[in-house]
Amino acid sequence: MLKTGILFSLMLIFVMAGPSVKAQDIPDEDIRRISRDLDSLVNTWYVKTSLSLTQKEYEATEPHIPEFPDSVYIDRLGRVNSLITLPYNNIIRSHIHVYTSRQYDKFRIILGLQDYYFPMIEDIFASYDLPLELKYMAVIESALNPNAVSRVGATGLWQFMASTGRMYGMTINSVLDERRDPVKSTHAAARYLKDLYKIYNDWILVIAAYNCGPGNVNKAIARSGNKKDYWDIYYRLPRETRGYIPQFVAALYSMTYNVEHNIVPIPISLPLAVDTVMITRDLHLSQIAEVMGLGYNDLRALNPQYRTGLIPGRTKPAPLTLPMTHIGEFIHLHDTIENHKANVYLASTNRSSNPASSSFVPPDIKGKTKLVYNVKSGDNLGYIAEWYNVPLSELRYWNNIYRNTIYVGQKLAVYVDPSKADHYGRVNTMTFAQKQSMSGKPVQVNSSATVQPPVLNDSAGGEYEYYVVRSGDTVWDIAKKYNDVSVSDILALNNLGDTGKIKVGQRLRIRRKS
Repeated sequence: MLKTGILFSLMLIFVMAGPSVKAQDIPDEDIRRISRDLDSLVNTWYVKTSLSLTQKEYEATEPHIPEFPDSVYIDRLGRVNSLITLPYNNIIRSHIHVYTSRQYDKFRIILGLQDYYFPMIEDIFASYDLPLELKYMAVIESALNPNAVSRVGATGLWQFMASTGRMYGMTINSVLDERRDPVKSTHAAARYLKDLYKIYNDWILVIAAYNCGPGNVNKAIARSGNKKDYWDIYYRLPRETRGYIPQFVAALYSMTYNVEHNIVPIPISLPLAVDTVMITRDLHLSQIAEVMGLGYNDLRALNPQYRTGLIPGRTKPAPLTLPMTHIGEFIHLHDTIENHKANVYLASTNRSSNPASSSFVPPDIKGKTKLVYNVKSGDNLGYIAEWYNVPLSELRYWNNIYRNTIYVGQKLAVYVDPSKADHYGRVNTMTFAQKQSMSGKPVQVNSSATVQPPVLNDSAGGEYEYYVVRSGDTVWDIAKKYNDVSVSDILALNNLGDTGKIKVGQRLRIRRKS
């Protein structure tokens, strides 16, 4: 750790010199994004339950929230023992005020959750020899909500896209989504952060690259004359990433000095002492809840990775997290639990049959309007996701589809914003050309529901634009480098069934040359 006096001196030099950004208020879009994350957290079951027990306190008149001169913020940040240089400027000050003033009441919930999540994150990060203060990234990624899903499909405590999640060893399907597993996803985040540090050797750039992808940071560095200081490339980064470092510093500051701002945590009803047992057969959380007299929603909160409540232990050993006080009871009752209503809860778990034919109903579609799309010749899941402007992973999830195979005549459920239901309700009756035009895509004729892309050896030569995969790339990052190119386009052109299965040096088709 840096000594306090040395770090404080560095901070004074930094503030006096000032980063190469203009003083400004926090952008409205950053406010809205932070608010969305906090609102999503407040609406989780375990938070609602906790708030119901402390409703009067939560709704109490807001106490006096002090503001301090810049010198106080600088001094306090200088006294944080950190391997990461913690800058300060007007943008960071504005972000601090979001947590300590504008979103004060909801920020108290995050403070209550840190006792559950931070010890686990710290233990894992320490095992990878990472700076422990990186734990605050989980606050700005998901507001410590393992069920958080962004508008582009990033999921979990660490907001992994499906492609990056699979690249780092996480299983993602209709039954199991390990991005929602706090332990598994934290190990993946630690490995990803270590890999990024090997590229940049600078933790601030690592944090920025985690947010927007190494491709965007590399472009910003190149366009800034190969400068490798965050503030030198600030205006070359995506707008969202410009606010990411200030949010990180603000979260660290606000959670370290909440007492000085008169902010008291809201206690959250998650057991702090938990343990894990491995399940080697299929088991449903409802079986455990009913035999042991535990709340089903309590078990879901402790095991958010099991999307339908089914623990698919038959495929490979699967972890079950329980309160420490109930581990012995579970082991004692294990056989009884396995046999309890197995014909009810496990009747549809023969996954050798077509999973899309089951009566699966997703649990987290409140507030959405259901539309039905009839699959037609030439369709594929990537196209359909784009026509309805929904994440491909969610389209699979809603329809209990494991991979990309669909068939003509199949009915797919699609859940959309009610305000756009009329607009998307027309998609099912449109021609293929109309649907492509609506989503701004060129018309390509396909002969079957599961697209068969051409082989990669171009007989004519030079028909396509290509991209050579570099270290740290994902299909998602590559697609963002090009206008009017989607992940599904790249998957189809390169016959990729899994967005994580690319390797350094691989030559990918991007699009036909115009």
